[in-house]
Amino acid sequence: MDLLALADFTLVARHGGFGRAARATGRPKATLSRRVAELEASLALRLFERGARVLTLTQEGRALAERAGALLTELDETAAAIAAGGSRARGRLRISAPLLFSQTAMGKVAASFARKYPEVRLAVTTEDRAVDMVEEGYDLVIRVNPDPDESLVGRIVLRDRLVVVASPDLPRPADGATVPAVLRGAGDRAEAWTLADGARVAAAPVLVLSSLVMVRDAVRAGIGAARLPVSLVGHDLAAGRLVRWGDGAGPEIALWALYPSRRLLSARVSAFLDHLKETFPTGQPEELAAFVGG
Repeated sequence: MDLLALADFTLVARHGGFGRAARATGRPKATLSRRVAELEASLALRLFERGARVLTLTQEGRALAERAGALLTELDETAAAIAAGGSRARGRLRISAPLLFSQTAMGKVAASFARKYPEVRLAVTTEDRAVDMVEEGYDLVIRVNPDPDESLVGRIVLRDRLVVVASPDLPRPADGATVPAVLRGAGDRAEAWTLADGARVAAAPVLVLSSLVMVRDAVRAGIGAARLPVSLVGHDLAAGRLVRWGDGAGPEIALWALYPSRRLLSARVSAFLDHLKETFPTGQPEELAAFVGG
């Protein structure tokens, strides 16, 4: 099978048409069309249904695009790894990380990694959305409680948990009381919280903010209580700027490092994963809190 023709076929499939693929890559449209036609002839299969204005993959074409794209990516990375010296961490490393981790910890993590691996050009993008690693060119993504994805593998690098905190000046509520609360998100409906002594209180929002750092700062100012990660408020609790009313309900907070399962794990990605493990050897909330507050 002609690998060049296979590569051109995956290119057209990914961009959804010969014209789009040609414009995106600067390749002649006629060349792409000819190579795809040659591939179809060699396989004795129709890979695209060609309408007047629409080009769609056939069932066979879709199956080939999925398998061939992964194999070609692996071949590219094998060649890149050999050219880069195999186990030597060097080249560009693009990472997508969530907002809170980026604001509180990623700056120091990235700086210490850059000192250790000066030949790696690290670029970190901060965003909470689920990115398409392959399409957007990321080598590694860090996400909080990501949805299952068969195309990705990874490991938990940190764990966190929620606690209900307030300013020491805010009176501790009795069972059944309503407390002023600072919430994160778009909603402004009251929540029910269970405190450390078993008391259940109604959390009535006085502020709704989009950032956990903003929520923490508002709680520090004494406007209300909030449920916040230990990593974000551990230093304030230790210093007495905040007090803990109880543990926040909800699922465990796990920070995952993810990468495509069908791609070779490059030396630079391995180096960054090892660096995270060295920075947070236990991966516990208190460890992250100490790192953030240090």
